[in-house]
Amino acid sequence: MKTAHDLVAAARGRIHEIDPDAAMAALAEADVVIDVREADEYTAGHIAGAINIPRGLLEFRLSSAAELDSRALRVVLYCKTSGRAALSAVAMADMGYLDVHSIAGGYDAWVAAGKPVMKPAVPSFE
Repeated sequence: MKTAHDLVAAARGRIHEIDPDAAMAALAEADVVIDVREADEYTAGHIAGAINIPRGLLEFRLSSAAELDSRALRVVLYCKTSGRAALSAVAMADMGYLDVHSIAGGYDAWVAAGKPVMKPAVPSFE
């Protein structure tokens, strides 16, 4: 019986992962950056320009959003540590998307590398 870890390991063998430094260039060239974390994770902080499509909704959103229909889109995916993004990249490849990259180590690696993030502004009550 396979575990989630087994599925992620197998997915990593099928996808193109890029480290945070290479991701900076890939983000500049991407047509779309997708954060596949849950909405609360995205709201707490995300990569600038990323749209939030949680992993559990990805295939459905890709199938229903005309702006995501082209299989030639240059896509960069990320999640917290890269497991969900790896599974998402495989799903996108299976759907025919041709240019999908996943950030190795995910958002955590991005932050640890000192890369810029968007965080919500905390309102001042003074």
